[in-house]
Amino acid sequence: MEGGNENLIKVLQDNGVVVMPTDTLYGIVGKALSSDAVERIYVIRKRAPQKPCIILIGEINELEKFSITLSSEQKEKLKEYWSFDNLEDRPAPISIVLDCPNDRFTYLHRGTNTLAFRLPYQKELQNLLLKTGPLIAPSANLEGLPPARNIFEAKEYFGNLINLYIDGGELNGKASKVIKLHKDGSVTIIRE
Repeated sequence: MEGGNENLIKVLQDNGVVVMPTDTLYGIVGKALSSDAVERIYVIRKRAPQKPCIILIGEINELEKFSITLSSEQKEKLKEYWSFDNLEDRPAPISIVLDCPNDRFTYLHRGTNTLAFRLPYQKELQNLLLKTGPLIAPSANLEGLPPARNIFEAKEYFGNLINLYIDGGELNGKASKVIKLHKDGSVTIIRE
């Protein structure tokens, strides 16, 4: 993915939409803090308007950009889920749902008052996210159809509606586990 990064960052900063490999599958990504980019992804993907998307972040502090305040119990839990010091046992990607009651982010939380975040374990992807800012990253497919496993399948879905395609070869990952992290540090599993 190196080399094309400058162009990728520029496209995303200009509110463009990109299909690229994430830590799980190909994602159709755009700037989470741009309601324009987010709406474009909903339209292109034909995503159900009431379903929020998962947001990829480069570090835990990025949560502050979404007015999310963590209890100390939540902070401890997040460290557990998102510390990747020992990469021998590469953790299964976990997306974590947190309360986001701020109406300014209705375009993201879709009236659910919660947002799901994931910190990818790949350093390269974390560094990219710190340059682009948080990205919404639903899987690269039309609603109800299987996720694209390669760029050709993604292009069949979206054609020239996408500003940039980043080829990461064949990806056969699966969607992340999704859990809700409550203020007291307890969790509810939403998707295994």
